[in-house]
Amino acid sequence: MKKVLIITYYFPPAGGAGVQRWLKFVKYLPQYGCEPLVLTVDGNYASYPQKDASLAADIPSGLKVVRTRTREILSTYKKLSPQKQIPYGGFANEQDPDLFQKIARFIRGNFFLPDPRKAWNRFALPEAVSLIENENIGTVITTGPPHSTHLMGLKLKKRYPSLKWIADLRDPWTDIYYNDVLYQGRLAKRMNLAMERKVLNSADVLVTVSEGVKRNFCSHAPVEHKFHVIPNGYDAPDFADVPVDAGRGNPRMVISYIGTLSPLYDSSTFTNALKLLPAETASKILIRIIGSVNADVAASFSETSVQVEYLPYQPHGQAIRYMVSSDLLLLLLPVKNSDGVLTGKFFEYLASRRPILLIQPEESEAGKMILRLEAGAVFDSGNADGLAKYLAACTENRPSVAVDDLDRFSREHLAGEMAKLIQGI
Repeated sequence: MKKVLIITYYFPPAGGAGVQRWLKFVKYLPQYGCEPLVLTVDGNYASYPQKDASLAADIPSGLKVVRTRTREILSTYKKLSPQKQIPYGGFANEQDPDLFQKIARFIRGNFFLPDPRKAWNRFALPEAVSLIENENIGTVITTGPPHSTHLMGLKLKKRYPSLKWIADLRDPWTDIYYNDVLYQGRLAKRMNLAMERKVLNSADVLVTVSEGVKRNFCSHAPVEHKFHVIPNGYDAPDFADVPVDAGRGNPRMVISYIGTLSPLYDSSTFTNALKLLPAETASKILIRIIGSVNADVAASFSETSVQVEYLPYQPHGQAIRYMVSSDLLLLLLPVKNSDGVLTGKFFEYLASRRPILLIQPEESEAGKMILRLEAGAVFDSGNADGLAKYLAACTENRPSVAVDDLDRFSREHLAGEMAKLIQGI
């Protein structure tokens, strides 16, 4: 068994999308000859936007998990902010920023680079050194966001030149979709880009989730030869106990959206399509939104005549039940830099075998995959007329899909791909 140290900020009891990838990898890596050890933050000190205690059931019983304290500015922000919450990605849980929030975003964007969770490194780095030396570890994986985690990889590589370092980049760094609302000055942008390039150039192997995100990183440094694409996926056991007809039979056509939803996401095409529906058609639809929704986005849904049901963040297993009990699964992505985005939620949508309704160009990676797998419908941003006609037709004849060939996106299979990199480095 080849030992590998995984350094990840997001691990149970954290909830949300950032947890799933490595929680599932460490579950399956041992069957491919790799022994993972996890270094993460203590949940009692972490600044998680969401917690999901149910995910702890997926942590393998023999896995060594070392948790450290942290002291981060986001904990202070939570106390001072009007919402008394840690900001979600894209600030989905905040309305139009007031003066306090604008100042806070400016400080975060210009003085806490690459992100405000960088303070964890001060606590985690000594533990990483101890684990490397005491456990005889030759390979380390850092995963981000938060991309500040990769800065530990830089320091470890400098300290141990023979150490093999894999940097797993789940999202863009300097081009992540919400950077524009951080009011970054030119100096901060240059410093952030310099950090990104240093990580890209110094890591032995680079991994990301899609070809589009890979192209983004390669536009910043000549590192294409080091990159491997291992997408997000779905875990088959998560769906094993969910009846295929779970919660179905609703007289209305249920369209579900699971996840955060901020003004930085392209929701206007969908709400404009709803406004075009005749009252009789609108009465046949129920929109179910599960997760944190920006108040301004919610207001745009209230301008339609469709019934909308809002549910807070749900434990992962319950969220999957809501997926399977839907007639359509709405997939909305950030307006900026999202053509190459393939989220974990996308693959869980596929595994639910419910039609996906994507609002994005057909040429996007998600669009091409949906059309290739015949897994749903894709509409360009702004095509409210076409989308309204599609929704009206769906109320008369609810769509279905028969998605096959998904095994290659199973977490178990993808862990095998990751194991090949670990073993071959």
